Amino acid sequence: MTSNTTRQRTFYLVLLAIFLALVLLLQTLGSFIHIGPVSISLVLIPIVIGGMMLGPLGGTILGLAFGVITLVAGINGTDAFTHILFEAHPFLVVLICLGKGTLAGLGAALIYRAFCKKHRVLGTFLSAGAAPIINTGLFILGALFMQQTLADNFVADGSSVLYFLIIGCAGINFIAEFALNLILAPALYRVLSVVQQNVATTRKEELRR
Repeated sequence: MTSNTTRQRTFYLVLLAIFLALVLLLQTLGSFIHIGPVSISLVLIPIVIGGMMLGPLGGTILGLAFGVITLVAGINGTDAFTHILFEAHPFLVVLICLGKGTLAGLGAALIYRAFCKKHRVLGTFLSAGAAPIINTGLFILGALFMQQTLADNFVADGSSVLYFLIIGCAGINFIAEFALNLILAPALYRVLSVVQQNVATTRKEELRR
């Protein structure tokens, strides 16, 4: 293993550790910020930019970490909404929490990789928008298998589970998360460009030595 390869791996692991710390911090803070019955996901920004910088594997790891933190909050009761669902449908809630986070990170990273060489700006916006779409879409899809529990605990009389999910629950959060991601997408692009330029400069200097 060359010294250059070792430095690249070290750089990758350092960045991954930084993004994991951000995911832990922001998701912990986000669990106390509720829009409706569910907490807002502040972690999608570091997951998106982490997936852009670290690739699909990095995006997958960050998304999985997001899912694990969400699941733990549901199990210990910090997130009351997830806790109630977990008590009634433990296996399904584990699958939803881990699946939606992991696929949101992986999907955002893959979309950026597909566009970054020729259309980096477009890839940045598409990746930033894809993460909340995947995260919310999979949540709603999974929640449809828990309709009775939702109806018994959260849905008002005369309303439907689907209306509750789309309008009163995930829909409001989705709009907030989607808008936040798109608003911050230009900043993500600038940060990514600066980091990539610095990495490229460092590699050129190492090759000259």
